[in-house]
Amino acid sequence: MTTPRPADDPAEDQVRRLVLEGSRGAVTRCRDFTAAALAEWGWLPAATPEGRERAEDVLLLVSEVVTNACLHAGGPEELVLRHWGGRSGAGGLLRVEVSDPSPAHPRAHGPRSPSQPGGHGLMVLDRLAGAWGWVDKADGAPGKVVWLEVSRPTPQRPGPGSGRRFGPGHGPPYGPPYGRRGVPS
Repeated sequence: MTTPRPADDPAEDQVRRLVLEGSRGAVTRCRDFTAAALAEWGWLPAATPEGRERAEDVLLLVSEVVTNACLHAGGPEELVLRHWGGRSGAGGLLRVEVSDPSPAHPRAHGPRSPSQPGGHGLMVLDRLAGAWGWVDKADGAPGKVVWLEVSRPTPQRPGPGSGRRFGPGHGPPYGPPYGRRGVPS
């Protein structure tokens, strides 16, 4: 995948690494580390609701992948964040990589009821990540790297009526668009 990269953008091709020892507190450390990187790369604070949702998706995905490494793979060893595209608001791509010592590849454990806790991590990855997968570690080292990619939403130009949310407590400043009983005035 080729991403256009402005030469004057200091946040281009940024890589952040967090070495982890043990599972205790790993999810919180990884979320905090990721949130700080997203802030540095201009994803947070988000300028649009879509941008805020995407940043929240990234933090949820990091939590899921790290939790899976804690529960099923002997614990995460390293979190790597790779960022292409910068603060210019021209989009961008984030790749999250979590390495662990287990050679076992992620696999779904069959259909689960949404009302039951646990077992939904891979479904979350499928729904929120633009792409995800795993690779065996290089040079024959034991273990694997689970990766996922998330694109930054491209900022939209404000248009007529942009930013308006109608509903309880979110009516336009000039009054509700409907009469008292929900019937257009």
